[in-house]
Amino acid sequence: MEPARRRKILHVDMDAFFASVEQRDNPWLRGKPVAVGGSRERGVVAAASYEAREFGVRSAMPSIMAKRKCPDLIFVKPRFDVYRAVSQQMRAIFAEYTAIIEPLSLDEAYLDVTENLKGIVSATEIAEQIRAKIRAETSLTASAGVSYNKFLAKLASEHRKPDGIFVITPKMGPAFVETLPVRKFHGVGPATAAKMNRLGIATGLDLKAHPLAYLQEQFGKAGPYYYWIARGIDERPVRSDRIRKSVGAENTFSADIFTLESARDALQPIVEKVWRHCESAGARGRTVTLKVKYADFQQITRSRTSAAPFETRADLERQTLELLESLSPLAKGIRLLGASLSSLGDDQANEPPQLSLEL
Repeated sequence: MEPARRRKILHVDMDAFFASVEQRDNPWLRGKPVAVGGSRERGVVAAASYEAREFGVRSAMPSIMAKRKCPDLIFVKPRFDVYRAVSQQMRAIFAEYTAIIEPLSLDEAYLDVTENLKGIVSATEIAEQIRAKIRAETSLTASAGVSYNKFLAKLASEHRKPDGIFVITPKMGPAFVETLPVRKFHGVGPATAAKMNRLGIATGLDLKAHPLAYLQEQFGKAGPYYYWIARGIDERPVRSDRIRKSVGAENTFSADIFTLESARDALQPIVEKVWRHCESAGARGRTVTLKVKYADFQQITRSRTSAAPFETRADLERQTLELLESLSPLAKGIRLLGASLSSLGDDQANEPPQLSLEL
C-alpha cells in the first residue's frame, strides 16, 4: 500500500473565515466576540470569531445557546457575495502554484504541489508563500498543513491554528496518528466517534489495533478508510474535477423525540446548516430528502423533487417540514433526523458544496 512516490499535499484553511472578513471590514468588531448568523430564536451560528470561541461558541450552534454562553456576543448577518469574492482571490493565489486544486468549501482546499508551476522543491516553502500572499492581498490569515497525503495534511492544518503551519513528514505520520483522539480525525463525526468510544476505540493507536474485517463489520464501507488512516495511509488523490452531488446534515438526539412539534423544532437547525453550506458554495438543488431513524433503529427516507432549484431557505424549510408532517402521527420515538439537498447545480463556477456533515 506504500506509494511508489511520495506526494506533496497542502491543506490551506482560512482562520474563522466569515467572522474574520466581518472584523476586517468593520474595525469596531475587531477583538470582540462575533457570530455570523441569525440572532433570532431559531437562528444558527454560521461562524464564530476566536474571541467568541473562547466562550464555547461554535458554528452550527443554535443562536440562543450561543448567546447564553456569551452574553456580549455580536451577531452579524452573513454576506456571502463578499465571502465568495475573497474565496476567488484565494483560488487565484493557489493557481499560481498548481492546477491540482480541490476546494472543500469557500475557505479551504487541498493542493497537490508534487509537480508545481514554480518548480519549488519544498512544499513547506510553497505553503509559506501562499499564506503570505493571502495575508498581503486579503488582510486575512490562513493556516496550512503540509504532508504526504490528504488525511495528514488536513490534520496538520488544524494543529497550529490560527495563523500557523505544521508539517507531518513520512517519518512522523504513523506515530502522529496513533496519539490523536479519533474524534479529531477528518471523516469521523460525533456519532461515529461515540460509537468508536463505545467499542473501546479512543485514539489512533486503539483504531490501529483492530483488523480490517472487524472495522468493516462495525463501520461498513468506511471500515477500510479507518483501517488505513490509522496507519497514516491515504491514497486518495487531490481531484480538481470533483463534483459534489449532495449536501446534508443530521443530528442524533440525546433523548428520543415523540411529538411532531418537537421534531419540527429539531429539524430547524438541520435545515439551517444545509442551506448555509449551499449559500457558502453558491449551489442550489432540486431534490430534498428527509432521513428519519426511529428509536428501534428502523430508518426511512422521504424525498421530493421540484422542477426548479430551491432559491430560498424558506422554500427548503417548507418542503422538508411537509415531508416530516407526512409521517404524522408519530408511531414511535425518533432518535435521528437528517435533511439533504441533491441534484445540485452551481450558480458560481468552481464552488463545490460540502458533503454530508454531522451536527
